[in-house]
Amino acid sequence: MTDGRPSALRLVINGEETDSASENVSGLIEELGLENRRVAVMVNDVVVRRRNFDSHGLAENDRVEIISLIGGG
Repeated sequence: MTDGRPSALRLVINGEETDSASENVSGLIEELGLENRRVAVMVNDVVVRRRNFDSHGLAENDRVEIISLIGGG
């Protein structure tokens, strides 16, 4: 019996196994506290465009790479 909360997914984020309740990339970015940062995201070696963060779902054992973008010169 479930209590209405999503079950945790096992993800590999930047090489570390992590449990996440996020259903999509946008939720994962928020869960990690990165929503106000410029980031590049790849899921299973495929680049996910920022405009697709909400629609790109996550699944058990997905490999996610998140890179913070830093400006400068």
